[in-house]
Amino acid sequence: MEEQANTGVSVRTERKALEKAKILQRETQRQTFKLVSRILKKSESERTEEDLANLQRHQDTVQELCKRQVRRTLLKRKQEELFDDAEEFRAKVRQLAEAVRQARHLVVYTGAGISTAASIPDYRGPNGVWTQLQRGRAVSTSDLSEAEPTLTHMCIRMLHKKNMVQHVVSQNCDGLHLRSGLPRHALSELHGNMFIEVCTSCSPVREYIRLFDVTERTALHRHGTGRQCSHCNGELRDTIVHFGERGTLEQPLNWKGAAEAAEQADVILCLGSSLKVLKKYACLWCMNRPANRRPKLYIVNLQWTPKDDFATLKIHGKCDDVMRLLMEDLDIQIPKYNRAEDPIFSMATALRADEERSYTRRMIAPPAALESTLQDSTGQAEGAAITGGWFGRGYSKARKKKKVAL
Repeated sequence: MEEQANTGVSVRTERKALEKAKILQRETQRQTFKLVSRILKKSESERTEEDLANLQRHQDTVQELCKRQVRRTLLKRKQEELFDDAEEFRAKVRQLAEAVRQARHLVVYTGAGISTAASIPDYRGPNGVWTQLQRGRAVSTSDLSEAEPTLTHMCIRMLHKKNMVQHVVSQNCDGLHLRSGLPRHALSELHGNMFIEVCTSCSPVREYIRLFDVTERTALHRHGTGRQCSHCNGELRDTIVHFGERGTLEQPLNWKGAAEAAEQADVILCLGSSLKVLKKYACLWCMNRPANRRPKLYIVNLQWTPKDDFATLKIHGKCDDVMRLLMEDLDIQIPKYNRAEDPIFSMATALRADEERSYTRRMIAPPAALESTLQDSTGQAEGAAITGGWFGRGYSKARKKKKVAL
């Protein structure tokens, strides 16, 4: 027994000594990195003999710090916004117009960049939601009830009406594609729609379209909206897919429609998306085919994307500017958004009397002809508004969780 006890003490002593040695090693490495970093910041003429000796002694650290600097420079360059000069921009749009004319099955992939003209911030731009969160800055709440489909949304709708666009795959949750008049069968909202809540207890899943943001009480892995299904009394949930989640709803995600469209596509036009998320969905890029049999790829974005090297054409410009010139080249008139014709008003499900105070988000204002019938049903609850669950909160919660895990 005494021998076992001594063995146990010995093992604990060795473990503590090992842990202490690791701590000392990490501290030594930290000091070495600090020293070498300070020397490298000096110009060569300012370095002393002792500095040169330290650089020679710690060559591995010098190489690691140089690699880190290269990575930082590359990342900074990827985040920069570039604009094509006027002549090159015009020539590229003409090339895109010809591709649209010749396409047999054109699919459009859209990201946050097509909604910035509606005063909805993007995500990875210099002032984007995730860029700000990465820098530790707060993201202000945006009132999306005032947002309307942009020129780009209306161009896409018209191109579909002219049978020049067959399907739209969107990462946006703002519902603006639907509000532009684009038919639902031609739309896949891969990350959900902020105006739609569903009852998954019903079979098939029952859908409720609302005139307000249903995500104010939801977040990552927490999707209950606080309302109940009028048919089975089951809890309603939002349709948003956050980072770390897998979207399984048939609608509005419509993965089946997206995959089938990609399979048939001969041209893919990416508008305002960084493609850092979309690139992970292999079925959208026909990666199971040889490179020469994949759809031709056209990208409109101000920043670098991971698909740039595979693109037939990359246009550095704002989506509205590109689409305005594209429609001019195609000789197609751009329709103006008319709130009176917004399909969300005819598709929306009215709240029950006991639900009129179940949300605090501002309702989308109906056109003048409908104001008299809805002016007494604002549904606004007293007190401060709750931040919407889809706009940045899922990202920030995921980052906090990751930091705790480390």
